[in-house]
Amino acid sequence: MLDVVSSTFECPQNIRDPPGVRLKLAVKRYTTRDADAAPLDDGLTLLFGHCIGAHKEQWEPTIERVFALRRGLVQEAYAVDWQTHGDAAVLNRGILESSPGRVDGVSAAEWGEAIGAFVRSSSMRRKRIVGIGHSASCSALVHSSQYQSTSSTPNPSPYCAFILIEPTSIPRELYYRDLDSRMSQMEFVVSATLRRRETWASREGAFAWMRKRVPWSVWDERVLRRLVDHGLGPDPSGPGSVRVKADRRYEALSYTDTQPHFDAPAVIARLGSGSGSGSGSGSGSSASESTPVHFIWAEAGELMCASSCPDILLARC
Repeated sequence: MLDVVSSTFECPQNIRDPPGVRLKLAVKRYTTRDADAAPLDDGLTLLFGHCIGAHKEQWEPTIERVFALRRGLVQEAYAVDWQTHGDAAVLNRGILESSPGRVDGVSAAEWGEAIGAFVRSSSMRRKRIVGIGHSASCSALVHSSQYQSTSSTPNPSPYCAFILIEPTSIPRELYYRDLDSRMSQMEFVVSATLRRRETWASREGAFAWMRKRVPWSVWDERVLRRLVDHGLGPDPSGPGSVRVKADRRYEALSYTDTQPHFDAPAVIARLGSGSGSGSGSGSGSSASESTPVHFIWAEAGELMCASSCPDILLARC
């Protein structure tokens, strides 16, 4: 059974927000009694990022399984919400709705900057961090390895490895090679997102409705339960009513924000060559060390076709 501690982290000041006004990350730390008993310096710290439209708690069944399989190797795990998703969407709603600079929401690159600040914060110092991303969060995580704080002290990358699952990172020329198909996919996903149902009379009603419909009908039931329990919040329309915490407008905009995914392959290549940002020694990778990056591809990709994989991997060489 997981022990869970929730917290918030103040993001770096962004030019799109008034001075002194900052968005927040919603973070959860997961441990088990076995993991807490191990010396801190010996274990790995896993940091999970979610895809567009998801939230941090959907990783919990996976985290439980990892702790069970790798008892003693994994010290702790963290999962982080995108600023427009899950609990973070609730925390940031006031800023997102009132700031003229936030009409486009929060890009994957800005999420990466916030994650970069988090992994270099005092509470994460000297940890052996493995970044684990799915889909769009893969780009955010690799961008976080570049983050440079305003501190004058050495700023090495805190990551010892990355695991990228179905990454949407793609060289610009490859994206435009099959532009018509990609635009058709994007238009479909954006349209479906903007039409998506957002409210239900109860959590159980939401669970039953999703269980019969794609894409939720093919999900592991434990992950769907996390969505219903943590991705939905109270709705003022009536007692017991619930609605999606995230604003679907920002979710739809995230699909069209392609630049961070165009930039990510070059960052991945620098990680592999040992020329990433930062210098000095520490628990992560220094500028002279390469950072292992492991790719996992789905058997049936939804947004990234199998033929793209070799081209994306070439950026790593």
